[in-house]
Amino acid sequence: VQLVESGGGLGQTGGSLRLSCAAIGRTLSSWVMGWFRQAPGKEREFVAAIRWTGGSTYYGDSVKGRFTISTDNAKNTVYLQMNSLKPEETAIYYCAARHSTLVDYDYWGQGTQVTVSS
Repeated sequence: VQLVESGGGLGQTGGSLRLSCAAIGRTLSSWVMGWFRQAPGKEREFVAAIRWTGGSTYYGDSVKGRFTISTDNAKNTVYLQMNSLKPEETAIYYCAARHSTLVDYDYWGQGTQVTVSS
């Protein structure tokens, strides 16, 4: 499966951006989709995840209440709505996928840059 992110760019402090991740090559009905981010000089950080079937969602503590992960089954696409952005959230955001029975994410997108200006 190929994951293609889009929607990154420049945002303002307190503003919003929406990221998209299109899954190409197969349907992901038994999979978990995740968003991660990595800022320069920092480790990769979990942002959010969603089970394609059932829609259960999970969030990192730093984004709870501000970010929302969702899916569009018809488009085989997962979204990350980011509100109340902070400058420290400037990073490359990656989409990832794993089968629901596994722990590690097997597939990763190329990443999309998000820059939040102060």
